[in-house]
Amino acid sequence: MACVAALVSSPALFPFLPTASSLASASCSCRLRPAIVARQQPRGRRALRRFDEVEGASKKRRGIGGGAGGPSQASSQRRDRGLAVDFKESQVAEFDDLEEDKFLNAVVKVYCTHIAPDYGLPWQKQRQHSSSGSAFMIGDGKLLTNAHCVAHDTQIKVKRRGDDKKYIAKVLARGIECDLALLSVENEEFWKGTEALAFGRLPMLQDSVTVVGYPLGGDTISVTKGVVSRIEVTPYAHGTSDLLGIQIDAAINPGNSGGPAFNEQGECIGVAFQVYRSDEAENIGYVIPTTVVSHFLNDYQKNGKYTGFPCLGVLLQKLENPALRESLKVPSSEGVLVRRVEPTAPASSVLRKGDVIVSFDGISVGCEATVPFRSTERIAFRYLTSQKYAGDIAQLGIIRDGNSMKVQTILQPRKHLVPFHVEGGQPSYLIVAGLVFTPLTEPFIEEECEDTLGLKLLAKARYSLATFEGEQIVIVSQVLAHEVNIGYEHMGNQQVIKLNGTAIKNIHHLAHLVDTCTYKFLTFEFEDDFLVVLHREEASAASSDILKEHAIPSIRSSDLSEPYVEANNEVQKTSEDFGESPVTNFEMGIDCLLWA
Repeated sequence: MACVAALVSSPALFPFLPTASSLASASCSCRLRPAIVARQQPRGRRALRRFDEVEGASKKRRGIGGGAGGPSQASSQRRDRGLAVDFKESQVAEFDDLEEDKFLNAVVKVYCTHIAPDYGLPWQKQRQHSSSGSAFMIGDGKLLTNAHCVAHDTQIKVKRRGDDKKYIAKVLARGIECDLALLSVENEEFWKGTEALAFGRLPMLQDSVTVVGYPLGGDTISVTKGVVSRIEVTPYAHGTSDLLGIQIDAAINPGNSGGPAFNEQGECIGVAFQVYRSDEAENIGYVIPTTVVSHFLNDYQKNGKYTGFPCLGVLLQKLENPALRESLKVPSSEGVLVRRVEPTAPASSVLRKGDVIVSFDGISVGCEATVPFRSTERIAFRYLTSQKYAGDIAQLGIIRDGNSMKVQTILQPRKHLVPFHVEGGQPSYLIVAGLVFTPLTEPFIEEECEDTLGLKLLAKARYSLATFEGEQIVIVSQVLAHEVNIGYEHMGNQQVIKLNGTAIKNIHHLAHLVDTCTYKFLTFEFEDDFLVVLHREEASAASSDILKEHAIPSIRSSDLSEPYVEANNEVQKTSEDFGESPVTNFEMGIDCLLWA
């Protein structure tokens, strides 16, 4: 089974998107092992101590602080609540003598047993499998690793360096976007004689870096060396997001995922998590920097759970062309053009198509959608929004119809119409007379293969935005043959639009409509004007036979047994089924367009 965090190149849906031959792939470093029997472990949470954030350099070096162009006082205070580290000048006397350095003992091997959902048969799960990765101690009885190393976990065990005993670990928080997971080990014996790692600052280019972990090729700890090649906003394969990343040329192999990367002082400067695979490139590995780590830990400390990285929810176009800037009445070489605003984003109430964003919290935005970074560098505009937390307020300087103005908006994580990950681990489903209804998700698309879905449904998945919170594309994934559904048994992967004339908002709404229906017939309207009509009483009576025949425990997933609550923040749908541009940067075929 392919690793869940692989940044895989795949054939494009449409001709103007990159093809498989033009894309390289970045595979994560999670090693798969033969399956072992495991039982579900209960999850718990203990208090996490306060952390102070690590920044890559002083405000002056970053080039985004101080004076009128610096961040607001609230932003500075927010950064001060980051990851607590002890900035020692030297944690070890001689870094070259790795065998004598105690900090290597803080790196542990992770053994995880996974059972992923079966999205085609949502009432059951796939076959169990196992993998191994790395993690390290951060203090207060906590370990840090990659989220993809413990995805869909049923049992997690960790083993210290030089120890034969394995200890049970539990997941406290899982950040899909940033590919980080926080683990706890309750057995006090595991922590005897251990020391937590010290976190270091964001490194500079050409700084030496050492990656430590438990990759394939052996069972003992492994150490590889390299230098920092690049620091920029990077696609995170597992979370399908864009966050700050460190590119290094040290070898990162399957099993290194979740292991620390050290600077010359023995301080941890990040977490190894993915590599770039290509016939045209070698030794390109990526590390999650401590700025992203601190955001994840602060988020957990503040909310007791991971809430995510916020964004504006706008599609931006670069303004490199002078004629384009002149037509928009932009006086200087700055700003980015708003081309699309997500209806569910708070920014939709203050921004509109055609606005030009020229500043974010007082920091000027360049015409190539970049902002100052450290002393002489620039970085993608997305970096600024990723430094915020869900619920934070951002002040935007914009030009609208040639007039300059200031607006404020709340930042929230994006809500995709077709989500990239399923919350809770188990997909929702509803069975009506053998018709299996389920929401369309990216894991479902990946499992079913794009060829079986049809171009229109795929286009909606790639190009459509949710118009209100909670909106879903509900499909019939298959029909379980029975005499009650004769003539419909060959249906599959088709979107249901209405039930008895009422537009379907999400699968919970569909279940509510079925439960409260008093008509003689259940009339389903599908995409492409296909019609399905069922006798309501006959459909209900056939349920027990269908469940028994296919060994299905229930006609619906447990979440649909909860009372349905009508949403009151819906947005009127537009006449367009989908937009003109992809809804993620991951599939954007034009370099001058990007989501932020």
